[in-house]
Amino acid sequence: MKRVLLFILPILIIVAAAFVVFGTLQVRSEEQKLMEELKRKAKAVAESIDLSAKYILLHNDLKGAQALVEKFQARERLQGCVLYDNAGEIFAITERFADWREKEKPYIRDILAEKTPHGELENFKEYSVYAYAVPIFDNGDSILGVVEVIYDTSFVFATLTELWERINVTLIILVFCILIIAFFIQRQIFVLPVQRLTEWFTHFQKGETDEMHSIKGKDELGKLADEVEQVALNLRVARRAISEEASERIKKEDIWTEAKLRDLIRAKLGDNALFVVSNREPYMHVMDESTGKPKCIRPASGVVTAINPILYACGGVWVAHGSGNADRKFTNSRNKLGVPPEDNRYILKRVWLDKEEEEGYYYGFANEGLWPLCHITHTRPVFRETDWQMYKKVNQKFADGILEELPKKSPLIFIQDYHFTLLGKMIKDKRPDATIALFWHIPWPNSEVFSICPYQQEILDGMLACDLIGFHVQYHCNNFLDTANRLLECRIDTEKSSVIRSGKETFIRPFPISIDGQFSGNASNALAGYMDAIRKEYDLEDKIVAVSVERIDYTKGISERILAIDRFLEKYPQYKNKFLFIQLAAPSRTHIKRYHDLMGEIDELVEKTNWKYTDGVWKPIIYLKKHFSADEIKPYYALGDLCIVSSLHDGMNLVAKEYIAAKSDLTGALILSRFTGASRELTDAVLINPYAIEEFAEGIKFAIEMPAEEKKRRMRNMRNIIHENNVYRWAANIITELTALKKV
Repeated sequence: MKRVLLFILPILIIVAAAFVVFGTLQVRSEEQKLMEELKRKAKAVAESIDLSAKYILLHNDLKGAQALVEKFQARERLQGCVLYDNAGEIFAITERFADWREKEKPYIRDILAEKTPHGELENFKEYSVYAYAVPIFDNGDSILGVVEVIYDTSFVFATLTELWERINVTLIILVFCILIIAFFIQRQIFVLPVQRLTEWFTHFQKGETDEMHSIKGKDELGKLADEVEQVALNLRVARRAISEEASERIKKEDIWTEAKLRDLIRAKLGDNALFVVSNREPYMHVMDESTGKPKCIRPASGVVTAINPILYACGGVWVAHGSGNADRKFTNSRNKLGVPPEDNRYILKRVWLDKEEEEGYYYGFANEGLWPLCHITHTRPVFRETDWQMYKKVNQKFADGILEELPKKSPLIFIQDYHFTLLGKMIKDKRPDATIALFWHIPWPNSEVFSICPYQQEILDGMLACDLIGFHVQYHCNNFLDTANRLLECRIDTEKSSVIRSGKETFIRPFPISIDGQFSGNASNALAGYMDAIRKEYDLEDKIVAVSVERIDYTKGISERILAIDRFLEKYPQYKNKFLFIQLAAPSRTHIKRYHDLMGEIDELVEKTNWKYTDGVWKPIIYLKKHFSADEIKPYYALGDLCIVSSLHDGMNLVAKEYIAAKSDLTGALILSRFTGASRELTDAVLINPYAIEEFAEGIKFAIEMPAEEKKRRMRNMRNIIHENNVYRWAANIITELTALKKV
């Protein structure tokens, strides 16, 4: 409608201007005509009573004079009549016009002096009248007096007002007709063709490049459609050629790389788009408090660390919660933008949540309910009905956002983690042709623990709507199969490792997640500069440096780690002033009381331990509590003689793998909790039980005193594992598994 108005606005302005000019001329003409008619009537009436007035004035007949003027009392449009003597004094006046006596009337003297009639508009009280006066002569040339008739002119203005109203009504009707006709014409010659072209563009954007456009005209719009159709044809041919070339390249390469994964996706998926869904977004825009300007950051997240390289390599769409306080400023009309900002490789679509939705879905059900339920850390899960309802609402909001983007032909959707247990079913209900994989990044508990959840059946049904569910390790797969078997009416196929429920089969597979694993070799000059700056700031020269990096979470075993360091220094005092532990800890979920309390607990432990061992200059623990970017963390990894990962329960833990990737010189040792998924692969790490403080302390001593050659051997083995089993291989295994289902 806005476009229609812009189209016809000049026409409307011209028509309105013409009507104003025409109306003004017509009104003025009508006003002149009415006034001339009024003057003629006034003159005729005044002259018609000339003889009667003459007789009255000659005989000084006051009674007759009053009778004459009162005849005008009931006449239409006539206010009254006034009879003046030869001195200009009122001799008789119509009663309803008695106030006329008080009005100054200099023209009466002029009439008596000049002996000529006079007529003009006069203001009287709050209205206008027309007064016409004629002199009365005796039988000679002497003036006996003046007779004046007064007409009401309001009918003139009323008539003119009615005329303006008719003109305005005509203008409005004309404008309305022009609008309707213009809207109809524009719709036929512009809107409908553009709508058809837009619809075809939508199909084209979703990968349906075989569709033919329906615009047959040879005008400029038709030419545009023809040109875009040629682009679609070229793209279709190019995609198929690339797919064939990609299949050949895959066969020639052994190690999975970014390029090989890209080739696999082109070969296996062809024109099908890859869609990733997660709660955490890979890039977020926040306001820099120091400069007051927005900046783009990479949030600390294992999911982001793992998934970002895949979409960076292959393209696609990542749908996530837009949580940055400046996120809205950088999205287009469909809440999308290209990322990374400096080198657009894929599309990020942001879903907006209000405070209530975020509180119930994320902080409530996901992180006070499912998170402690799945991690065996003895923190009681909390399930509230309000949180569950909000969790369902947000899952539906994400489903709606994804469905808007899906292409016509069998899309591939990769859902991340426990935030979206219901999403698979919501999408399948609308798009049963979609192939959906869900990867569960945290542990899956045994059936007895999961049965605590009051919404167990809806969660399991939502997950089993997916075609494939992935976990980090086989143990978690076994737990899930057992949970489904015990809590649902379903059939478990142990040979295929699948769950069949209501005729739908879902495959359960272990996919150990990893990191990029493409090592760049020696440290860059910039990294070396950062390392030197950190050494000087914290006086790390000639110190044995241990590092840990994680979110502040009760599953990470930060408190147990500090207790183990305390015990290590207590048992082996020779390491005082020689050992130093740096903890990089990002505050997380501080809205939840358990996390808030944990932060206070860790602060107290750090302060107590430092106070216990400090000598005024050296203190054993440097606790850096803030958010660190990936680039800020790298120099700490490179500096660390030890990396301590003491999670009490973890799906995988990518910090352990990131540390190994950073040790290009093969120095350093990894102390790793047995309760992480990474411990199944990284068997050359120093494995510890974080609950056994004595064992933990001994593990620190063992890692420090390990011979240099042994450290190199272990580090080389672990780097080889990460290099081979990298994130590209992880993604390739999932995509290969999905395509093997013959759904894509």
